[in-house]
Amino acid sequence: MRVVVTGGAGFIGSHISGRLVRDGHEVVCLDNLITGRAENVAHLMGEQFQIVQYDITNFISVVGDVDAILHLASPASPIDYLRLPIQTLKVGALGTHKALGLARAKGAKFLLASTSEVYGDPLVHPQKEEYWGNVNPVGLRGVYDEAKRFAEAMTMAYRRIHGIDTRIARIFNTYGPRMRLDDGRVIPTFITSALRGEPLPIHGDGMQTRSFCYIDDMVEGIMRLLVSDYPEPVNLGNPEEYTILETAEKIKQLTGSKSEVEFRPLPSDDPARRRPDISTAREVLGWAPTVSLDEGLKATIEYIRKQI
Repeated sequence: MRVVVTGGAGFIGSHISGRLVRDGHEVVCLDNLITGRAENVAHLMGEQFQIVQYDITNFISVVGDVDAILHLASPASPIDYLRLPIQTLKVGALGTHKALGLARAKGAKFLLASTSEVYGDPLVHPQKEEYWGNVNPVGLRGVYDEAKRFAEAMTMAYRRIHGIDTRIARIFNTYGPRMRLDDGRVIPTFITSALRGEPLPIHGDGMQTRSFCYIDDMVEGIMRLLVSDYPEPVNLGNPEEYTILETAEKIKQLTGSKSEVEFRPLPSDDPARRRPDISTAREVLGWAPTVSLDEGLKATIEYIRKQI
């Protein structure tokens, strides 16, 4: 296939691009490099891969045939979308519109990388795809939550009205090599602090929970969804649930760090619990994560150790 990956130089996007190249496909990566990094994909450069620095909120034109579009472009960590709120809203709305327009023009399959944030601070646990969520549209996190909710609605509208062959992946917390050390998400923040001997910052009492999926498992899930014929949203994530305190202690153990934890105020609208129900992914895609948290953390620690 010839595949366009928006946000293809970002954390998940670069791993998707690498998987596509390894599978023999040709990749056109579109990324404005606001949060993505060219070094994430430098090793892929060649006949099968090209990167174009471009803002996809503008009209997208790609010369030649396109078989599939994977739309991953967006700031994805709170520190980024709180710093770039308007850009986050624009890429979710205008960027999704332009990417769907390209899919329509090329007759290409379209996959939207959505997020577990569409569930907001959920009142249902674990979260199933049928749950509509509990989102504060005017809160600080609303710029990301609502951008992705709008993107899902736009994707389904293009499917119903224009017959575009679409997929929607609701991605839960994902971690692994190529995460930025300063992106603000819990695992790179904890690992970086532990390796530097600094306090591990915990917001609130640390009893809020998250479910962490290693990047290789996430890429496999996305690829299986892409080649499936399932049009409805699919949760992709690891159903194992850990408190933030448990995560901090595990990272301290694996790094051998003597760092203490440092409690800080809880940000507004921070979800109290987050765990995916992946029944649909198991049934439709035959997919479930296989990498344990310890195994994934060890690989991530080694990456961040080299970065430091």
